[in-house]
Amino acid sequence: MISGRIVRCLVFTALLIAGMARAHETDALAELVNEYRSAPRTCDGVRMPMAGALTPSRRLARVRPAPGGDLAQALRQAGYQAARSTTISVSGASRPEELMALLRERHCGALLDPRYSEIGIAREGEAWQLTLAQPLHASGLGDWRDAGQAMLELVNAVRSEPRTCGNVRFDGAPKLAWNERLAQAALEHSRDMARNNYFRHEAGNGATAAERVSRHGYRWQQVGENIAAGQGSPEKVVAGWLASPRHCANIMDPRFTETGAAFATESGSDMIIYWTQVFGTAQPASAER
Repeated sequence: MISGRIVRCLVFTALLIAGMARAHETDALAELVNEYRSAPRTCDGVRMPMAGALTPSRRLARVRPAPGGDLAQALRQAGYQAARSTTISVSGASRPEELMALLRERHCGALLDPRYSEIGIAREGEAWQLTLAQPLHASGLGDWRDAGQAMLELVNAVRSEPRTCGNVRFDGAPKLAWNERLAQAALEHSRDMARNNYFRHEAGNGATAAERVSRHGYRWQQVGENIAAGQGSPEKVVAGWLASPRHCANIMDPRFTETGAAFATESGSDMIIYWTQVFGTAQPASAER
C-alpha cells in the first residue's frame, strides 16, 4: 500500500520535472528567436535589418490576455508598463524548433521588429504564447561610466563559471579589465546610434568597431562588440545577451582581456536607450614598437 505522503511526493516531483522541462524549452525558444534577430532577414519580401537581443521577462510570461481582449490591460494587471507591445499565439508545435519554423512563416514581422527589447514565453501543451514589449524607461540610471562598470561586474560574474552559448560549451574565463579607450569607443557608438536612430554595428559613416577603437588609440590584437537597445538597466542588457548565442559567445570568449561599455539616450529615437560593450585584446608591448 502506498501512503498518501508518498503519492503527494511523487506528484510534486513529476510537476517539478515538467516545470523544468518547460523552462528549458522556453529558454531554447528565446535563443532561437534571438539568433533569428541577430542578422538581416527577408520577411514578406522586405529586407529587415538586424535587431537587438530580447531579454527574457518572467513578468511578460505571466501576461494572459483573453482571446480578442485588451493586451494593455493584461500588461497592467501583470505589473508591466509598456511603451509598445504585441502578443503572438501559435498552436500545433511540440518542440521549440517546430514552433520557430511556424513563427518565421507566419509572424516574421513582429519577431524581427527592432522596437521590442523584452520577451515573455508561456506554453500549455502545444499552445505557445509570445509577448514582445518595449518597457517604459525610468529615470535615474546614472552616469554612463557607472553603468558600464556595473556591466563589467555582471559580465565578469558570468565569465567566472562554465556556460553553454547555443550549442557551444565554454569553460570559465579570466576576468576582464576596464579599458578607458574601449569605453570611449563604446560611448561614441551608443551616442551615434541614439542620435541617428539606427541599430547596427556599422556606424552611419561606415566605421566598424575595429576602426572606432583604433581611432581612440587602442592598439588591438582582437576586437569584439555587443550592442543592445531598449533595455533600461545593465542587468537586463546582459540577460538579453546571454539569451543570444552570438552575444553570449563574445562575453565568454577567453581571448578577450579588456572591455569598456556605455549607454546613450535620445527621447525621440525608436528605442530611446542604446548600449555598446566593446571587448578587446591589446597588442603585446613588443608589437607596438
